[in-house]
Amino acid sequence: MKKPSLSFVIPCLNEEKTLSFVLDKIQKIRKEELKDYLTEIVVSDNSSTDKSVEIAESFGATVVHCKTRGYGAALDFGIKNSSCEYVIFADADDTYDFLESPKLFFEAIKGYDLVIGNRLNGNLKKKAMPFLHRYVGTPILNSIINFLYAKKDNKIKDCNSGFRCFRKDAYLNWNISGTGMEFASEMLVKALINNSRISHVPVTLYPDHAERTPHLKTWRDGMRHLLQILVESPKLFHNVGMSLFIPSIIGILIGWIFGPIQINKFSVFGTHTMLILLFSGVIGISIFGIGLGLSVTKNNLPKLYKLLVNLSEDKLFWFSVLVFLISIAFILSLFFLWADHGFSNIDFTKDTVFFIAIGTFGIEIISTIIYSHLIKRIKD
Repeated sequence: MKKPSLSFVIPCLNEEKTLSFVLDKIQKIRKEELKDYLTEIVVSDNSSTDKSVEIAESFGATVVHCKTRGYGAALDFGIKNSSCEYVIFADADDTYDFLESPKLFFEAIKGYDLVIGNRLNGNLKKKAMPFLHRYVGTPILNSIINFLYAKKDNKIKDCNSGFRCFRKDAYLNWNISGTGMEFASEMLVKALINNSRISHVPVTLYPDHAERTPHLKTWRDGMRHLLQILVESPKLFHNVGMSLFIPSIIGILIGWIFGPIQINKFSVFGTHTMLILLFSGVIGISIFGIGLGLSVTKNNLPKLYKLLVNLSEDKLFWFSVLVFLISIAFILSLFFLWADHGFSNIDFTKDTVFFIAIGTFGIEIISTIIYSHLIKRIKD
């Protein structure tokens, strides 16, 4: 049988201080452990202004020039310009040990679509990973990805690892579009969504070379990862939004009809309870609306999202008019109730909260639905 081939893809932006160490290691394993396999080195240069390109070419690497700036853009360009069946990538900063790359490759050819170098269960050198990354950022993002997308037997152990091996054809099916550091998270999410087989092997992580300036920016890139993870999960916003909104509207209705209710020393479902529930309901609709907006570009949607996003224009119009008129009617009823009492200073606080809640909820619901249809038109 024909043996699988392997491309080493290295994203590069002004890495002259460390690139030679990386390429030297790759050349060594190509001549030793991988000598019986067809291999290549692709350096995806991201407009370097130093000697990075010259260094890459001196080691026999194929240099491709990615004009779009960004870690993800450089990787994607390099991967698509590679010619082998499997791809391994890691940074050009020499923090990942390419001498360990054969174990990722040999694991991948067992039948996995993606193999991740697990730093957390590997040999993590002192000062190689900041405290926040090790004990806060990576564990939290791992948990979110696994909760939203992973099956029990396909969990992600180190979502921020930049040392990975995968089948190129599987990668192309994932349709990854991120151009920045969020590329790493998008790859995992898309792999999980496509039911790809994922494995992990322990790897060593070294600290940055003292003379090198890291490209990673903790808070900016951390937020990029989080947003990229969430953007693929409208269902999360649907469930959280409805779990806040439905109990809120029911509680407000109970308070308006029966409240306040005395339970031992506690008085519940009075004005204060209704105001808190009003706040909760508004937050719920807002979260629901985020997911509804995302639904325009996604598949496998909750039934309610699918119904609202696919409303025909005539049904959207009449539904919007009906809910808007009902909402305004509730708001105006406050004015008529006040006028009926001669505009005097009377106490109808519960009615005020209830009518404003219904009016506010109605108008906000219509706003989110119309907004999703506006996004749909932009997309189309």
